[in-house]
Amino acid sequence: MSKKILVLCMAALMAVMAMVAGCGSEKKAAEGEKVLKVGTNADFAPFEFQGADPSAYEGFDMDLIRAIGEEMGYKVEINNVAFDGLIPSLEAGNIDVIISGMTINDERKQKVLFSDPYYKSGLSIMVAKSDDSIKGFQDLKGKKIAVQIGTTSATEAKKLGSAEVKELNSSADTFIELNAKGVDAVINDRPVNDRYIVESKNDNVKVLSELLTSEDYGMAINKNNAELQTKINEALKKLKDNGKYDQIYAKWFGNKK
Repeated sequence: MSKKILVLCMAALMAVMAMVAGCGSEKKAAEGEKVLKVGTNADFAPFEFQGADPSAYEGFDMDLIRAIGEEMGYKVEINNVAFDGLIPSLEAGNIDVIISGMTINDERKQKVLFSDPYYKSGLSIMVAKSDDSIKGFQDLKGKKIAVQIGTTSATEAKKLGSAEVKELNSSADTFIELNAKGVDAVINDRPVNDRYIVESKNDNVKVLSELLTSEDYGMAINKNNAELQTKINEALKKLKDNGKYDQIYAKWFGNKK
């Protein structure tokens, strides 16, 4: 074999070895990266929704789970799944955790582990900021109340008996009615009322702290992964202790009451 051919063969061999070594390094790096596969149904603003870029997911839940992932040292991968497919995807191992405005209840506890509650929802009251006569639900008797037709808000408002209930087509219509002084109060889901305050920057109204109904949202984890449940709870607690949770909350719902 000529010296020239030998040199060429050696060069080719070294190139192949370098390529193999490079592939090995990339594989090792990929394997070393911890990924948290998150399932959500991105159709529940302001908790989770698609932004201007359809592949980008925004909302309170999305900011929170990314902060939790960062606290844990995990890269967060968001998967958009139909709501009724979230728990089956978790059970199948396709995702590690669900965060999707999911209420903690006994039926779901049969199938999944839940994190500590991260958001308390329920029905809340909005009134004019200058109105000090309404401090809670019992003060709504004899008042005019706006609700969205066909909602739990409408059902609960009618239980007040002497109140005059105006059923309107949308939550936006209830806010218009309150601002026009056509009603004394509005009843909506807490996040709907809180988000309106943030988006509208309306300083003439306020949301009362009392909730008529109460339900906790939690992150769901596979029944066989108590270790991940512990890690998520620890990260959530750290975020609450260091103020990052409050910052995320204020971004989407205003300052906590």
